[in-house]
Amino acid sequence: MVNEIILISEQKIPLFIVTGSSGSGKTYVINELRRVLPDFNIFDIDNLREIGISDEQQIRNVWLRVARNIAESGRMTIICGTAMTWDIEKCIDFPYFRHIYYLNLHCDDETRERRLRARNWPEEMVQDYKKFAKWLLENADKAYTPPMPIVDTTIADVADVAAQIKTWVLQYV
Repeated sequence: MVNEIILISEQKIPLFIVTGSSGSGKTYVINELRRVLPDFNIFDIDNLREIGISDEQQIRNVWLRVARNIAESGRMTIICGTAMTWDIEKCIDFPYFRHIYYLNLHCDDETRERRLRARNWPEEMVQDYKKFAKWLLENADKAYTPPMPIVDTTIADVADVAAQIKTWVLQYV
């Protein structure tokens, strides 16, 4: 029994990150993902901000530590939130994963503007996140290995978006 426990903790499993610019639907899809992937632990990266943690690297370190502890029990994690490879690679627990896979949720500019303005975001931030969304699209096959797939949330309903994410995740498990 002890040898089995050691073996499980030494096996590296993947971590999945559903990323994207603000307004793309990362938070919106979480409950549906939990429904269609009940064997995964799924978290919103922004939840730590709600309890007062604002340092971005600390937030990433905490979530990777949580995912690492979950992985040691043999379960996999999906983190939904904006995260870049070069920031995740700086996390203390990065080496504990076999690979970290990224998927980009994306919507068109008009939809993003509408969603962010509904949150009362200032115009400058709306424009900054539109530029960031464009950068993600242009670099999905350059800055990510394997290339980061893109799921368009402009008109897709939440069940369809979750189904596409599920298909993506299951190809790596």
